[in-house]
Amino acid sequence: MRSYRWTCSGVLFLLAFMSGESPSRGQSVRVEMGTPVAEIRIEARALREFVKSSSAKQFLEAAGQLPPIKPRTLHIDRKNKLYYRADEFAALTEEQRAGLEEKSYDEAFYYLGRYGTPTAYCRAIDLAAEAGLTDLAGKHILDFGYGMIGQLRMLAILGADVTGVDVDPLLPVLYGFPGDQGDIAGTGSHPGRIKLVHGRYPAEAATVEAVGGGYDLVISKNVLKRGYIHPAREADERMLIKLGVDDATFAKAVYAALNPGGMFLIYNLCPKQAPPDKPYLPYSDGECPFAREVLESTGFKVVAFDTDDTTAARKMATLIGWQDDGMDIENDLFAHYTLCRK
Repeated sequence: MRSYRWTCSGVLFLLAFMSGESPSRGQSVRVEMGTPVAEIRIEARALREFVKSSSAKQFLEAAGQLPPIKPRTLHIDRKNKLYYRADEFAALTEEQRAGLEEKSYDEAFYYLGRYGTPTAYCRAIDLAAEAGLTDLAGKHILDFGYGMIGQLRMLAILGADVTGVDVDPLLPVLYGFPGDQGDIAGTGSHPGRIKLVHGRYPAEAATVEAVGGGYDLVISKNVLKRGYIHPAREADERMLIKLGVDDATFAKAVYAALNPGGMFLIYNLCPKQAPPDKPYLPYSDGECPFAREVLESTGFKVVAFDTDDTTAARKMATLIGWQDDGMDIENDLFAHYTLCRK
């Protein structure tokens, strides 16, 4: 359950119902011990003294309201990378159904996706709070390359209006069941909200329109890595991210999507880079893919650029328990972040 993931939702730029009713505001949801949700709560409790801000502490407390999820079955067209829920599958012709694979996605996959625990977002939220983003209730947040819904749900429980954008074709189908998106009951007087957008941002006009603007925070965790965007050495093309626009265009799109004073935060965890005589690992180069000059010429005030956050990341990883999954935390975990303000 505590598994970590180096390869993130950004790599995919290349290429059922909730159990029970939603909880009342502030009410913890009962879950069985040993379940994925229970494990997320254990991690959240372990991290509570690690984070400094009230925003990050509240984010971790929101794990107490994550509902258990029943397994949901999807039908997969591997060749065309298409996914269908039961109702969509029923509408297909016999010819279209032929060769489709049936697969069940459990609670662990629902909350962790392919990339690991949502509690690891707490450090990025702490950094944003330190820079002035306090009280997440009512805030408009965009997660670029969200990859999984757990962290979005926890933010929405706090009353945030959260949008996730990604190119993985699985996500809008897996998270397209009743209760996954829209209003989310939580701790505040007003519900939070989750909206998911499928497409390449900002390369596709329709995706830009769907994402919209007015954001207080645009965050990207483990996606916007220099190694994915501008690899220092020859790399497997399947492991790279093609944004579809140049760096300046990307930065301008993020800038335009933010409210005045809004923040753009890139936070990346990475393992050690391979030696020169071994294949280059794009996911191991977690520095900012955009030059400081590009960000500043866009209009951003750069608050922190490629700041080393390894010490904090290693403490977080130890508290989550990644060493139990075989990670050599002291020698194979590094972190960098870049924070800009409009």
